[in-house]
Amino acid sequence: MTRIAFYAPMKPPEDPTPSGDREMARNLIAAIGAKGARVDVVSTLKLHEKAGDPARQRTLHQQAKSEVARLTQDLGRDRPALWVTYHNYYKAPDLIGPAVCAALKLPYVQLESTRARKRLTGPWADFARAAEAACDAAQVIFYLTANDLITLERHRAPGQRLIPLPPFLPTDTLPPASACEGPMLTAGMMRAGDKLASYTILAETLGYLRSDWQLDIAGDGPARAEVTALMARFGDRVRFLGQLDRKALTKAYAHAGLFVWPGVNEAFGMVYLEAQAAGLPVVAQDRPGVRDVLLPGDYPTPEAGPEALARTLGHLLDDPALRRARGAEARAMIARTHLQPAATDCFWSAVAPLLDAPA
Repeated sequence: MTRIAFYAPMKPPEDPTPSGDREMARNLIAAIGAKGARVDVVSTLKLHEKAGDPARQRTLHQQAKSEVARLTQDLGRDRPALWVTYHNYYKAPDLIGPAVCAALKLPYVQLESTRARKRLTGPWADFARAAEAACDAAQVIFYLTANDLITLERHRAPGQRLIPLPPFLPTDTLPPASACEGPMLTAGMMRAGDKLASYTILAETLGYLRSDWQLDIAGDGPARAEVTALMARFGDRVRFLGQLDRKALTKAYAHAGLFVWPGVNEAFGMVYLEAQAAGLPVVAQDRPGVRDVLLPGDYPTPEAGPEALARTLGHLLDDPALRRARGAEARAMIARTHLQPAATDCFWSAVAPLLDAPA
């Protein structure tokens, strides 16, 4: 059995706190292992340093050196065929994989990495240099969005291959399809920052709607009070569903009429994939990353503001046939390119030459 070493420096796949990053890591492990490979999470050392604290970065470097020593010894006894690192970037660089792979002569691959050379000065300079060095060490980097490709291509190391890996759902089947006749649905964690910014835009958008409408909100979090206040003026037209488990969220998609989420600074947004898999048309702003997972169409720019988003919503609310047609097209797109089998085939096609190459 082929053994794959897997490492996620930002957040281990078994971290107790839900997030898109954790979910994507788990999905990748499932996709890589779908053809029988054994995928082992070889380290749970969390290297995410979000404050720009050089002292903390030095501490993490020391912890990483200890992990390199441990793994070089452990993996030397049970050598994997390949090392895969998920989400190397300047706040969470892979300080482990390149050193272990150099010592054991292992192929080294990255998934969803980004380059940010503007961070080579400032509070993350040390970590940014480490992230760049880790990118340089990778023989293959899989990128998930066209936006990530820009700097990966600009600073690509000699001989390095950059492979598109479209974001995907961890399944080979589609969920039940919506009839697109229910309320609007949105889904997002309620926390300060980008998520609250999306909720703010959404509330402003609802104020421009002239059609008859209802909105269900799936999600919860520390900014629940702020989101509740934003939606208070709409009374019972907005219903809070709370944080839903997978089964309940699937049911919510199946009963919705359309999905809306502005998408402020989303890397891409798993909720867009989930909604489209259920046959829902999606209303979002035309943002980098987000546009990579949406059915091609005319999405309003952020600069056009909430009023433009409301116009797009209004067209769909007033036209059930258009909702069903767009939803069916989106569902077909997900089936073609955004389910696990497509990701599995993409991964193994790209790494197979590395496994056959001499050490």
